[in-house]
Amino acid sequence: MKFSIIAVLTLSICAFFWFSSFSEQNVVSPKENKITKIEVLEEDTLISLVAVGDMMLGTNFPDTNCLPPYDLHLLKPMWSVLQRGDITFGNLEGTILNSGGELKNCKDWSKCYAFRQPEYFADQYKEAGFDILSVANNHMGDFGATGRNNTTRLLKEKGFKFAGLESCPWDTMTVKGVKIGFTAFAPNTGCLQITDYAIAKSVVQKLNEMCDVVIVSFHGGAEGSARTHITKKAEIFYEENRGNVHEFARVVIDAGADVVLGHGPHVTRAIDCYKGRFITYSMGNFCTYNRFNLSGVSGIAPVFELKITKKGVFVSGNIVSIKQIGEGGPIIDELQGAFNEIKSLTVFDLPELNVVYGSKGSFSFK
Repeated sequence: MKFSIIAVLTLSICAFFWFSSFSEQNVVSPKENKITKIEVLEEDTLISLVAVGDMMLGTNFPDTNCLPPYDLHLLKPMWSVLQRGDITFGNLEGTILNSGGELKNCKDWSKCYAFRQPEYFADQYKEAGFDILSVANNHMGDFGATGRNNTTRLLKEKGFKFAGLESCPWDTMTVKGVKIGFTAFAPNTGCLQITDYAIAKSVVQKLNEMCDVVIVSFHGGAEGSARTHITKKAEIFYEENRGNVHEFARVVIDAGADVVLGHGPHVTRAIDCYKGRFITYSMGNFCTYNRFNLSGVSGIAPVFELKITKKGVFVSGNIVSIKQIGEGGPIIDELQGAFNEIKSLTVFDLPELNVVYGSKGSFSFK
């Protein structure tokens, strides 16, 4: 009898630990497309991310005629939207430098632009609510090492999180007790290379080990109003390989990324969802002044408002459409041009993707 009681107790204990182990193995992993009821229903279990594309508030090169009036804060009409996120992201399209720097070489200045944003713009970005900035793009090297070094120095002093250069490949922040990792890629000198998948995997895997949620940004794809579609191939522009953005997004998600934010083509592109993770292939020109073509589709852009779980799974999204008129600067587009453009492009480029859209910019994936 004594033996039987001991045997029963032993089996019970083993069964308890076996079921406990089984349950742990079935907890939602960072890359599973599963969401529990509590994650969906309880707002405090979600992270809200606001994301926009290219930002260049004005340049003092070649002269001050390319700057808006000093007291004109171009971002101010969007403060209420930008400040709704737990995290707000944008692509810093160009250096922050008052003067000087090593001007890049350019064979044809009709096709070449150099952006040097005065330092007071850093305060305007901060005041608007930006937390994370990508510094991986073709204009971060416009004024050489002086421009890059001053930009990263100033961003650090102002408390921004930023990444994308070889000298600053990743950064982290904590929101609602959740550790967020960020990295960025581009096809340009001094940046983490969008075409180097070995490096991309290594950086993302490292962040995935350290963090709960990993955000990846890329500056890639061909530019212009004729380049709104993704090709699922390497995109060559001005004899430069600007990456296969569709493939890149999948590579980094497989490595551990949770959100992939694209920019670079200066137009809006399709959205996507892979393994329950959100992808945007281009967020267009969000806030640009004077030196950008803002006609047609180049003058409209989305502000993405994303809800993700603390494990990075996409829950829901909303698109606030903006437009830029005149010299530039974002205002709300009541006609929802960017939202309608995204719906059309996504159906055309990714017909297999099942997206449910609301009437006022909301969307989700089935």
